[in-house]
Amino acid sequence: MRFLAISTLCCTVVLTSCSLKTTEGLREIPFLEKEVENPYFANPKIDYVYKAKIDVYGKNFGGILIVKKIEPAIHRVVFTTEFGSKLFDFQYEGNSFTKNFIIEDLDRKFIVNVLKDDFKLLINKSAEVVSLYESETQNVFKTKTESGFNFYFIGRDSKQLDKIINTSKTKEKVEVDFSFSSDSPSNIADEIVIKHINIKLKIDLQKFKEN
Repeated sequence: MRFLAISTLCCTVVLTSCSLKTTEGLREIPFLEKEVENPYFANPKIDYVYKAKIDVYGKNFGGILIVKKIEPAIHRVVFTTEFGSKLFDFQYEGNSFTKNFIIEDLDRKFIVNVLKDDFKLLINKSAEVVSLYESETQNVFKTKTESGFNFYFIGRDSKQLDKIINTSKTKEKVEVDFSFSSDSPSNIADEIVIKHINIKLKIDLQKFKEN
């Protein structure tokens, strides 16, 4: 009996420690959708232009971020100062990533890998669904990554993608929030905020509006 009690307690501790806050209060339901779609940065006819602020370990960088879908499987992500000097230039082609250019202050392997993963999360068009949860206002699609999961929060009424949370198998790592105005096109967010939970890196993007 003592062994059984200890085993039960150990199992409870393990399950609790492995649970994600992301799904707390959500109800798991059957799903029919095999994939969840990310509509942002998906139209090759649009140059997605945002005013950008990147705060990384006490250093602040501001300028213009341009995301362009060149071909079905190719995206170019370029960050420049407002005067046009390039800060970084990345290209994604399927699962391949190319660092065309990055300034010395950002050219650290760890930072490059984080930025690479952040923008890949933004431009990834679809992902295979492994579970579906619901709240009163949102459907939450769980997808699998190499090292954990991504959760896509989609408004039940608006059908818009409001949030993506990237996690390991045990804890949250990155949260991406999308904001819209009443006149925003459904596939273009007015503001995007990428917040890292355990490292000092934050990206703020605001849709560029010409005067």
